[in-house]
Amino acid sequence: MNPPVLDFRNTNALWGSVLAETLVRCGVTHAVVSPGSRSTPLTMALARHPGIEAIPVLDERSAAFFALGLAKRTGRSVLLLCTSGTAGANYFPAVIEAHESRVPLLVITADRPPEMRDCASGQTIDQQKLFSGYTVAYHEFAVPEASLERLRYLRQTLAWAVGRTADGPVHLNAPFRDPLPPTPDASCATVEAVWPADFFAHLEPAAPVTSAVTFRQKATTARGLIVAGPASPGDPTAYVASVAALSRALGWPVLADALSPLRHGGVEVVTAYDAILRNEAAARDLTPRTVLCLEGWPTSKVLRSWLERSGAEVVLVAPGAANRDALHGRTRQLPGLPEHVVAEGAAVADDSYRQAWRRAEVAARGVIDAALTAGGPWFEPQVAWLLARHLPPDTPVFVASSMPVRDLEYVWPATARRHRIYFNRGANGIDGTLSTALGVAHGGAPAVLLTGDLALLHDANGFLTAPRLRGSLTVVLINNAGGGIFEHLPVAQFDPPFETYWATPQQVDFASLCAAHRVEHSVVADAADFIACLAAPARPGVRVLEVRTNRKHDAAARKALFAAAAKAVAP
Repeated sequence: MNPPVLDFRNTNALWGSVLAETLVRCGVTHAVVSPGSRSTPLTMALARHPGIEAIPVLDERSAAFFALGLAKRTGRSVLLLCTSGTAGANYFPAVIEAHESRVPLLVITADRPPEMRDCASGQTIDQQKLFSGYTVAYHEFAVPEASLERLRYLRQTLAWAVGRTADGPVHLNAPFRDPLPPTPDASCATVEAVWPADFFAHLEPAAPVTSAVTFRQKATTARGLIVAGPASPGDPTAYVASVAALSRALGWPVLADALSPLRHGGVEVVTAYDAILRNEAAARDLTPRTVLCLEGWPTSKVLRSWLERSGAEVVLVAPGAANRDALHGRTRQLPGLPEHVVAEGAAVADDSYRQAWRRAEVAARGVIDAALTAGGPWFEPQVAWLLARHLPPDTPVFVASSMPVRDLEYVWPATARRHRIYFNRGANGIDGTLSTALGVAHGGAPAVLLTGDLALLHDANGFLTAPRLRGSLTVVLINNAGGGIFEHLPVAQFDPPFETYWATPQQVDFASLCAAHRVEHSVVADAADFIACLAAPARPGVRVLEVRTNRKHDAAARKALFAAAAKAVAP
C-alpha cells in the first residue's frame, strides 16, 4: 500500500484528507463531485488524491445518476459529494433508485455548522435525514477537530458507511466551520508530530458474501417453473452458469426477463412468454404448481397477472429481508443471491411440461422474428431486435424505462452475445436516463443507450457531462414525438384530453440540441443504415442515432404482432 496522502495545513484540510485516504483504503475509486463552497475541504482532498478519480458534474441531479451508473458498472461504492442547501435535494431521485435497486452509493452532503442553522443563514436547510427512509444508514459527522481521537472516529465511521453500502445508499452529513480552503495555520502541528504510522493499516475493502441458498420446496414437482427477473450480478457469466445448472437439476424451464443475464448467455430460456400467455388456452395448459422466482418480477404485466391468477406456490429468492412480493400471493422468501441457489432432490422424470413451453416458444418467436425481419417503415420494437443481432458481443446496453424496456422484453431473443444490460427499474422512473448511461460508459467498454424522446429530454442536462466522459456512448434515440407507452393505456381512447395530458407531444429539434452541446447527431434512414452505424468503430465521446417513428402506428402494430404470435401458439 502506498503511503497515505495527508494534508496538515489546517483542521479542515486534515479532516478531508483522512476522509479521502480512508475511502481509498476501503476500495472506493470514484467520486462524483457537484461544485459548491461548503464542500471545499472534501473536494480539495479528493482532487489531490491519486487513488480516486474525482469527476465534477455541474447539475446535481445528473451527478447523482452519473454516480449511480458508475456504481452499477463497477459494483463498487461510488462517493457522491455536494455542498449545503438544496444541492442534496437534487440527489433524491437517484438515491431512491439506488435504494430500490440496492446500488452501493455513498452520499456526503456538506453542511453549515450547528450554530448557523435555524437562523436564516444563507444556503442552509435542514439536512438531517434528508433522504428519509431511502437510505440504509445515516450519520452526521462531528464538526472537524484536530485530534487523533476525533480522526479515529472519522476513519471508523467512514469504514462502517462504505461497508453498509453493500445494501444500498448511505447518507453522511458533514458540517464544516470556516476556513474552508486549506489556508495554513498551526492547528495540526501537534497531531502531525505524533501521527501513528499504522493509522490506516487495518482498513481493506469488504469481501462479498457468497453463502449458498438451498431450495427444498417441492423440487421434484413435474410442473415447476423458474422465473428470472431483472438482475445485475457482479459476474454475469457465473450467474448464467449457476441458474442453468439449477434448471437442469430441477428439470424446470426458465422464463427469462430481457434484463436478466440469462437472455444473453447462450442458454435455453423462454423469451416470448408475454405473447404465449395472451393465448388463453395455452395460459391455462401451462399453469405451474410451483414457481421459483429469482431476484424480482419480470417487466411483463401479462406474466405477472397470469402468475397471480395461477394460485401457484411461489418461492422468491432475493437479497435482503424486504418484502418483494408485489403479487401478495402464497410466497415464501429466501434471502440470498440467486446465483447461489442450489437444489435438493433429483430432476423431474417427466419432461412434458418443459417441452410444452419449448414448443410454444418456437411458435411465438417464429412469428415475432418474421414480422421484424420484414421491410417497410420503422417499427419501434425493431430497433431493440436489431440491437440484439448486430451489437458486438459484450456491449453494455442501458435501456430506458417506459416503452424501450418493454420492447426489449417483447422481442429481444435469447443470444450468446453476452450483452450486459443495465437499467433503472427500482423505481421505474425515466429521470436521469442519459446521466446513468454516461456513468455506465465512463471508464468501461463502448456502451449503448436505448431511449425514447421524452426520457432523453427529461435528462437533457446530462449532455453537460459529455465532455467529461472517459469512454464512448452511442445514444439510440427513438423519437415518436411523445410518450408512446401511453398509447397502450385505456385512457388513449379519450381524446381530448389524452394527446395533451398523457401523450405530451414534443417538437424538439434533436439535431440542434446535440449541436448546442457539440454532440454528434445523425438521423437513421432505415434498418440497413442502422446496422451500418452499429458496425462502425466506436469513437470517444457521445453520438446520437435518431430513429423517427409514428407512435400511433407502432401501438397498433404492436397489438397486431401480439395477437399473431399468440394465435400461433398451439396448446
